[in-house]
Amino acid sequence: MARILTVTLNPALDLTVRLGQLAPGEVNRSPLMLTHAAGKGLNVAQVLADLGHTLTVSGFLGEDNAQAFDALFKRRGFVDAFIRVPGETRSNIKLAEDDGRVTDLNGPGPQVGAQAQQTLLDTLERIAPGHDAVVVAGSLPRGVSPQWLHDLLLGLKAQGLKVVLDTSGEALKQGLAAGPWLIKPNTEELSDALGRDISDLAAQVAAATALQAQGVEHVVISHGAEGVNWFSRGPALQALPPKVSVASTVGAGDSLLAGMVHGLLSGHSPEQTLRTATAIAAMAVTQIGFGISDAAHLATLESGVRVRPLTEE
Repeated sequence: MARILTVTLNPALDLTVRLGQLAPGEVNRSPLMLTHAAGKGLNVAQVLADLGHTLTVSGFLGEDNAQAFDALFKRRGFVDAFIRVPGETRSNIKLAEDDGRVTDLNGPGPQVGAQAQQTLLDTLERIAPGHDAVVVAGSLPRGVSPQWLHDLLLGLKAQGLKVVLDTSGEALKQGLAAGPWLIKPNTEELSDALGRDISDLAAQVAAATALQAQGVEHVVISHGAEGVNWFSRGPALQALPPKVSVASTVGAGDSLLAGMVHGLLSGHSPEQTLRTATAIAAMAVTQIGFGISDAAHLATLESGVRVRPLTEE
């Protein structure tokens, strides 16, 4: 299996609150509340660990409330290369209703100064060699600019790493200019970064072609319950997930990304890579939390995934 580095610049303590139906302005009672040490890169890392890979995790952590993260790293056997910064890691509240709708209340995160940013760059330069890929995922904390992210990606590429990027907004726009190996935006995120609507297939084909010309080998565009489109050097593929009962959509995109990285680094066929990744994402929405909880259930979900050429009517 592969050695994979994940970089989560703005992790979070996720408090997931289960609700039958949210009643704004009223008292809402929850039958279940769960707290997870999370953040997109860490979510990806947990799925990859379940798939058998060796993980090093890095980024910025607030030193005042790092206990839940320390416990996660120990439990999962992650190599901890996070840089501690003054203050608290942000808290995010996820209101998960029975119909699958999730309302996010995301905190701002700590202020990350220039010294901590340089310390992270120095750390990554030291530890990145020897890894097969690096996943940079999530939003930017206060103090970290999109241009800094762009330079970080270029530095990781210069070390010969396969760089995977999953972010949004100006960070995605700047990140695309660095030509990462794989990206996984949804349609809205990529439209925003490119400054044009790419909701139809023709526009996605054109966008993927342009991105590949600037070095992005794999363009994975997620469409939630409507599946995922994957543009690479080979024929473009679409995967349609099976119907499942939705507990929470939190972490579904991260699970899809982990599945794609797993398949590509394991040498699986494109069809098998996309089928497994889509099944892992489908499993993610049936649970609260991150990871592959039931291998038999995953196999059943895989059998229900339809993979086809994107040109197919």
